[in-house]
Amino acid sequence: MSERTFLDEITIRSIGVIEQSTIEISQGLTVLSGETGAGKTMILTALNLILGGKSDSALVRQGSQRLVASGRFTIPQSQIESFEDLGIVVEDGELIITRTVSSDGKSKASSNGVAVTASTLSQASELLVEVHAQAANLNISKASKQRELVDRFAGKSFEEAFNRYSQILNSYHDLKARISVLKKSIDKREFELAELREFSTLLSQLSLVRGEYTQISTEIARLSSVEELRIAGVSAAQVLNEEESGSLTTLGVALKALEAARSKDVALDAIYAQVSEGFYLIDDARSALTSYLDALEADPSQLELLNSRKAQIHTLIKRYGGSDSADIESDKLVQRYELTESSISDLEGGDDRLKELESELKDVKINLVSAAKDLTRIRGESAARLSQAVTLEVQALSMPHTSFVARVDSADYSSLKESDFSATGCDEIAMFISAHKDGPLVSLSKGASGGEMSRVMLALEVVIAATHPVGTYVFDEVDAGVGGKAAIEVGRRLHELSRHAQVIVVTHLPQVAAWADSHFVVTKDSDGSVTQSDVHKVEGEERIEEIARMLAGLENSVSAREHAAELLSLKV
Repeated sequence: MSERTFLDEITIRSIGVIEQSTIEISQGLTVLSGETGAGKTMILTALNLILGGKSDSALVRQGSQRLVASGRFTIPQSQIESFEDLGIVVEDGELIITRTVSSDGKSKASSNGVAVTASTLSQASELLVEVHAQAANLNISKASKQRELVDRFAGKSFEEAFNRYSQILNSYHDLKARISVLKKSIDKREFELAELREFSTLLSQLSLVRGEYTQISTEIARLSSVEELRIAGVSAAQVLNEEESGSLTTLGVALKALEAARSKDVALDAIYAQVSEGFYLIDDARSALTSYLDALEADPSQLELLNSRKAQIHTLIKRYGGSDSADIESDKLVQRYELTESSISDLEGGDDRLKELESELKDVKINLVSAAKDLTRIRGESAARLSQAVTLEVQALSMPHTSFVARVDSADYSSLKESDFSATGCDEIAMFISAHKDGPLVSLSKGASGGEMSRVMLALEVVIAATHPVGTYVFDEVDAGVGGKAAIEVGRRLHELSRHAQVIVVTHLPQVAAWADSHFVVTKDSDGSVTQSDVHKVEGEERIEEIARMLAGLENSVSAREHAAELLSLKV
């Protein structure tokens, strides 16, 4: 029990007929009983909300604004990581889940005070509680549920084999997809090769380099504006060089004016230095401008050549480029050209690569078949052990001649089809019961009454619980259609199950309630048109009274009390 989760407490407020109640749940077998309509199922409704079940404003108690359902769980250290993987934080080994539903239907959920989604709670519930109600009995008829139970019972060895199978199956499908893509590529490679070779030839002839388009555009802009550039340069040179009022002449006069006095004041000397620096900077600019004007000349032939090359680049961009600016697309063409040789090589070697992948696929399929056979073998062993163990349990539940059989039907491994490899393996699992010795096997969903189905479900849980990590089992109407000796045995097996996990049972049968380690009674009273329910724990005489009421349907029955005491003595 120490390595399992544990439900410590449920708090309910304004759910259905229950105004407010807190139930502290101990280990072992906990029973909830009470008169019809007292609200026993409201406790399970609250637990369902805590576990991420569907919310409904109709559950909110009449006259209340909202309902609140809260559950406090103990989480062992070994399982904390599983909750954290879901985004749920466990604090000091404790997890408190709270769910509220307002009268207008809005729902909120939190774990240890942090908001979470209902779907997250639903995922977490698989690690916390397993609920069995009438719907669970219907689920057992589904092939997927039957396979899940056999696989779960197989334990760690199956989990490891299943993970291996899943990984190989994924590799198989990945290889198939790659081969399909390569085959399509090979089918059209001649067309692609022709395009790549043509592109490579054109780019090779053009000898385009990165950044060239930008350089060409800059040079064209310069050559197209020679006269405008000359006028600007000459005008500037005149301003700098004019003998009487030019910038250099003016600055020279200023320097001479400051020269004589600058040694007498540090501040003036600093100003002199700035004017001097400006003089030499402008003088350098004058020299550079003179050189620029000397070199500046029109070159119509070069301009024509550059315009022609720019047009050639534009033609290639229009044919092979995208929607970015011309300078970016030009560089992209160069980049694509650099990869062309390897692309051509890949396409020309496509047949060899295809052979390699197909050879690899054959090896993977051999491993896949081996992994699938391992699943079949482990499932077969698990099904045999489960059949034997559940049969013993069912026979102990007053069905002495009934046999339970879990059967594994596998694909024909000598002639497997690709469709045989499902995500869960190559097996189909079916469960049957036989009502008497050597009787025919009948599908579980067709050959069992409600009471028999409940007992089969209980037998399955008792057998599987020892290895299943869920810490809390909840049974609602597990005793449907059961009475007398069979009911006593149901109680006995529930008590047996509680040795491995915490068990909570809603029941109307005294033979089941007598096996409880903790017994809670839901009672009701009326206040006008509103019914209120209360949940309290019964012990000693109170418990005898409750068992007697369940037996006789009335209070203060002497014979019922005697019978109740007798039932309670069964557990001793």
